[in-house]
Amino acid sequence: MLTNLKNIFKVQDLRNKVLFTFLMIALYRLGAHLPVPGIDTAALKQLKSQADSGGVLAFLKLFSGGGLTNFAIFALGIMPYITASIIMQILGVVIPKLEEWQNQGAVGQRKITQWTRYVTMGIAILQATGLAYLFHNGGGGLTRGNTSGLDLIPDFTVGRVLLIVLTLTTGTALLMWIGELMTQRGIGNGMSLLIFASVVSLLPSQMATIKANGGWVAVGMVLLGYGFITVAIVYVEQGQRRIPVQFAKRVVGRRQYGGQSTYIPLKVNQSGVIPIIFASSVLYLPQLLSFVLPSDGWGKTMQDWVNSNLVTPNAPIHMIIFGLLIIGFAYFYTAITFDPVKQADQLRKQGGFIPGIRPGPQTERYLAKVLSRITLPGALFIAAIALIPSYVLTTYLPGTQVSFTGISILIAVGVALETMKQIDSQLMMRNYEGFLK
Repeated sequence: MLTNLKNIFKVQDLRNKVLFTFLMIALYRLGAHLPVPGIDTAALKQLKSQADSGGVLAFLKLFSGGGLTNFAIFALGIMPYITASIIMQILGVVIPKLEEWQNQGAVGQRKITQWTRYVTMGIAILQATGLAYLFHNGGGGLTRGNTSGLDLIPDFTVGRVLLIVLTLTTGTALLMWIGELMTQRGIGNGMSLLIFASVVSLLPSQMATIKANGGWVAVGMVLLGYGFITVAIVYVEQGQRRIPVQFAKRVVGRRQYGGQSTYIPLKVNQSGVIPIIFASSVLYLPQLLSFVLPSDGWGKTMQDWVNSNLVTPNAPIHMIIFGLLIIGFAYFYTAITFDPVKQADQLRKQGGFIPGIRPGPQTERYLAKVLSRITLPGALFIAAIALIPSYVLTTYLPGTQVSFTGISILIAVGVALETMKQIDSQLMMRNYEGFLK
């Protein structure tokens, strides 16, 4: 392993890419700790302590690497870009023009990327404006604690709000540019690496929280559990169903084309971590809506029921609804990313067929059947990863709100695997031994 690490720095091109990637990540982490102008830092510290008690803010803190609770210039993180990308993928199914761009190759992809940037900026402006108003009221309904007396923006004027919105939106644009630059000049996918850095940056503080509540024994048990989860995630993420494909022989003049065999790789977890993000957003929506209800009487009763049953990780209703949402969104997102009809039509045009299956409608039905069968265990696995670690920590370490759980490990391991594959391919191209066996 040490020899393979040395090989990375022996190749000048690869060494420059790795160092450039580390430099961009360091710049991102610096921006996640620089607060926007006009913020009351004393009130900000109190809000950060309230965020540790859970709520929507604790969830969003995971994807901003603490930048949101610092009200930093990168407070919005990369979430506006992720949301815009998901929106564009969903719209590609219903808008013919987007579907046409998807089929145009590199030219169409550039057009989709440009429109994704525009949508990202629109979402960033809306989120920045909403955050300015929420943090003026101490975080609104984003935390569970009582923050009604807090005011992070004491000088709440039009000019100050415009300055904050401009700063947060510019931070998102800069972060999006950094991610694209990392993809071009660095190693791995830039956006994924930024999310990886956000998630992993919370690990030291989370371990400190666990140590304060349960001691070193709890820390050891949690790390052991994280190790077991990591092994399980690697095993499932690498798992795939390979559907054999045979191409018919064609004779053109004196040359013979085709006749080779290949396969269609269908991953067990085709949708990745997207279903968890979708399900979490839907599950936290009732909590946000409950804060517009009256603070006494039936409104107070509804707020207490939502906090006790939909937000608490070890509540039975929370686990059932969250699990079902993850499974449902896993099937939904898999259906968007892999279309059996298009795949069967592409095979037919290329002269390929699945042995024993007729081209056309039979191939479509076969692919749909296989995809639905392998999606179920993948969906159940990511649901277990999202539910079980949070349930165990909440039950056996009461009062400890840990945002680095199974979701974080799933993101971190997935990004690490993809990055290692790219480094491995770069080493193999230069006749060096790679990491992956």
